[in-house]
Amino acid sequence: MFKRIIVAIDGSQTSRRAFEAALDLAHTHGAVLQPYYVVENTPLYFDVPGYDPSTLRSQLVEEGSTLGREALDAMKARGVEGQVAVGEASSFDDVSSLVLAAAGTFNADLLVMGTHGRKGFQRLILGSVAERCLRQATLPVLLIPSAAGVEKPAE
Repeated sequence: MFKRIIVAIDGSQTSRRAFEAALDLAHTHGAVLQPYYVVENTPLYFDVPGYDPSTLRSQLVEEGSTLGREALDAMKARGVEGQVAVGEASSFDDVSSLVLAAAGTFNADLLVMGTHGRKGFQRLILGSVAERCLRQATLPVLLIPSAAGVEKPAE
């Protein structure tokens, strides 16, 4: 039985599916839910003439606020307790390490994440936050694939 569930949210359809799965589990088990959003501002450290990194950061912070409000509204509608938490990635902390640290701080007994299922060159270049979390986690991790909840075409 899960008591404390953390779910990584980023605004993608995949993370929305992961949030819905985490919300269902939290509701079913009477668990506290913590949606966790990371402001991924690592590109802000690029030294590009004329580029103002504060614009991108502000947009990411606003996106996190919007997602947080949506998550809290959905939690309230389902009678699930919890609060949204936000982290900020830097050149020293990547997203996966922040998610795992937040899970530890929250004392979570389950981490729920969406996975895009990238392959080949795209996976090599973009990496996989979910895979890194899965490999380094000390708690159970539930991965929700990007195709979850999508109807298969009739054959």
